[in-house]
Amino acid sequence: MIRGLHGMFYTSQADAMRAFMRDQLRLPFTDVGGGWLIFDLPEADIGVHPADEPAQSGTHDVSFYCDDIQGTVADLSSRGIAFEGEIADHGYGFVTYFTMPGDVRVQLYEPRYQKSTKASPTQAKPARQRAAAPKRAAARPARARAAKRATAVKARAKAQARPAARAKPRPKARAKARPSARRR
Repeated sequence: MIRGLHGMFYTSQADAMRAFMRDQLRLPFTDVGGGWLIFDLPEADIGVHPADEPAQSGTHDVSFYCDDIQGTVADLSSRGIAFEGEIADHGYGFVTYFTMPGDVRVQLYEPRYQKSTKASPTQAKPARQRAAAPKRAAARPARARAAKRATAVKARAKAQARPAARAKPRPKARAKARPSARRR
């Protein structure tokens, strides 16, 4: 059974890229000896995209994703990582790019789709939801409903993830006075 994904970057500056991933990206790693570091990521996913041109078929791409692109870009920028342009909405998520040693350009994005928490061959993951134009939504009502549900689920998840507003402490309840003995 497949348990995960192992990706590789080919670069003319392997030692510099390993140091970059260890020090700037601060990815956890295993040192397997001889200068080789294997970086551990808590999650992975794979998308299959159509090739726009025949020459693109057979190629692959690597992206990193995060939960808060604004915060992640600010954090990585403070560590000296330069990003290409502004963060842009690509429909499936908010996207920017940076280049690692050896001229390896990677995408960083915050997905707009809800990721499945459990991998199961019988469980379908929610489709990537694009910000559909009204005419596109009308043409595909099921997809529009699915996008609306995914947006609502993500909004609920974000609301639950936010720290609860600090409630004012309640005043201590006063002890109830005991009824006095009745005088007869």
